[in-house]
Amino acid sequence: MRIATWNVNSLKVRLERVQDWLLYAQPDVLCLQETKIADKDFPFLSFLEMGYESVHHGTGRYNGVAILSRVGLKDVQVGFPSHIINDDDEYKTSIQECRIISANCAGIEVSSIYVPNGRSISSQHYQAKLAWLKTLHDYINDSFSAQDQIAICGDFNIAPQDKDVWDPALFIGATHVSEPERQALQNLQNWGLHDGFRKCYSQENLFSWWDYRAGNFHKHHGMRIDLILLSNNLIEKVNFSLIDRNQRKGKLPSDHAPVFVDIQL
Repeated sequence: MRIATWNVNSLKVRLERVQDWLLYAQPDVLCLQETKIADKDFPFLSFLEMGYESVHHGTGRYNGVAILSRVGLKDVQVGFPSHIINDDDEYKTSIQECRIISANCAGIEVSSIYVPNGRSISSQHYQAKLAWLKTLHDYINDSFSAQDQIAICGDFNIAPQDKDVWDPALFIGATHVSEPERQALQNLQNWGLHDGFRKCYSQENLFSWWDYRAGNFHKHHGMRIDLILLSNNLIEKVNFSLIDRNQRKGKLPSDHAPVFVDIQL
């Protein structure tokens, strides 16, 4: 099974690119982030004509997540379950944004997630990011067991290690690399999830995101922040993974490239 994730930075702008990539890469499951459209405008029928059922969680303009599957979609969970969210949490509004959708795809519990950016460490947005990540951990811990087949896919807005950033020295004191963010990611891994891409590659300078500005893509000044985290019983079956840099090229690309893993079930 091929499971992919892609922050498309506006599906309305990049629908044709996504459709072309589906034909080219043939993923069985594709998780999308930053669709930036409302549910009523999501192209369900267009994807169905291509053989993909789909579910979407979005209100338009910002955020928005989706799952496309040609192997079935069951038990869809839109957002976090209400009992996971503390009513007294001062970041409740941020936690309830359209940033997660989950479904069972051929026996695999798949979540498409878009972790908040955080902006700057001194901002409330950063604290909201940490609160969102804790809620994600609580959701996984409450909903699944270590025996389940789990794939948490999306834009984590965290570079797991210094080798996932083009120049770590330039990011000191910035979001995406701070210790609390990395610890929140490590907490997910301690629970029993593993970086699918790193099962295949250990090298540095392998990135999934490049800023549009200053020619950063051509300079290869990027970060690896798009991840597929897999449970124990899936990570051992990964036999291939790829960041498709070609999709960061050409006309109107997203600033992210799609990432996928192949799992020999």
